[in-house]
Amino acid sequence: MTDQLHDAAPAAEAQTDSNVPEEESGEGTARRRASFHPLEVSQVRRLTNDSIEVTFGVPAALADEYDYIPGQYVAIRKELPDPNQGGEVREVRRSYSICAAPRRFDDGSSEIRVAVKKDLGGIFSTWANESLAAGETLDVMSPAGAFISKHKMTGLNDPSSINTDIEHTFVAVAAGSGITPIMAIARTVLAADENVRFDLIYANKAAMDVMFVEELADLKDRYPSRFALHHVLSREQRISPLLSGRVDAEKLTTLLNTVIHADDVDEWFLCGPFELVQLVRDTLSGRGVEPEKVRYELFTTGTPSSLEGNIGRPVVEDPSGKNVEIEFTLDGLTGSVKSPVSANETILNAALRVRPDVPFACAGGVCGTCRAKLVSGTVEMTENYALEPDEVERGYVLTCQSHPTSDAVSVDFDA
Repeated sequence: MTDQLHDAAPAAEAQTDSNVPEEESGEGTARRRASFHPLEVSQVRRLTNDSIEVTFGVPAALADEYDYIPGQYVAIRKELPDPNQGGEVREVRRSYSICAAPRRFDDGSSEIRVAVKKDLGGIFSTWANESLAAGETLDVMSPAGAFISKHKMTGLNDPSSINTDIEHTFVAVAAGSGITPIMAIARTVLAADENVRFDLIYANKAAMDVMFVEELADLKDRYPSRFALHHVLSREQRISPLLSGRVDAEKLTTLLNTVIHADDVDEWFLCGPFELVQLVRDTLSGRGVEPEKVRYELFTTGTPSSLEGNIGRPVVEDPSGKNVEIEFTLDGLTGSVKSPVSANETILNAALRVRPDVPFACAGGVCGTCRAKLVSGTVEMTENYALEPDEVERGYVLTCQSHPTSDAVSVDFDA
């Protein structure tokens, strides 16, 4: 997850605002809404010239809050000067995938590791790559997201509970910093079961841009017969023409026909720019791969919304015009706000004007943090890259993309 382009967070299919773990509870799952806590940076490690790995120490008292399933992300909150606003200090929120397998230390504490790649114009990523150091304290949201395996891989984070009676084949396609959640997933499933095979197609511009190059090499050495890594470099010539150049439809088809056993894959993980993820999804769909076997996460759709800090963009109620009554429930408390129809305001923006702790991260329809259930009224969602069809059928919406189409709307963030 990165703050590239408009500093938007990436998205995951079926991401929610739950603080997963999701605990099995008969008819459904128990969800805990993600919340921020101050965590101290224990280490900053340089990965490439423009990327770092940041480790946050999690004290024992908060370890349960930061338990996670490989593939999830955290949002980080920090006040920084905005060069686009004359250096005015404002709050920024950026989401980053967790790159390590879950672990607990003997004293009950744990840690969260994320990778931050510096992107052109990225306020947080630039600051982090240039200035962040051990000892700094940042507000970190408890883990969320559903870019996780649908297989019984954890229970909760117990890799030994994976079904070892059958062989599992996983394939991941990643580009750039899209490798981050894949690292956590690959490390976990390969260590959990000797019957797991994991293939990775990893696209970058050049060898110097490859993140976690040593860790990937270590996985190859540790699991030589079960982990296959295919580096594709778009701006650097490799011995095999297949592994040189941009991953387009023709190259992807060749890769799937020659180096990947595409017809025997239990689950696919796609993470990277929108164009690449969509290309792979379309290609797999054309090959008859069932949609439920494909998990994906996006950097950004390229059209994220802009929220100013944590207060929403300024909107003034129109006493002489038509307003929509927006009611929302959060942490058991119900609030309301009027939104002028002429403003075409999202539910999230309206709610933030009266309650700054309403949950959100990317505001672009791609991370799912602002997920809520529509209790009454009707809305139109501009984008949805985070909710699965069954969630939409059950009435869940992304409030950052939801515009009221009725005179009154009520949503529940606690549902």
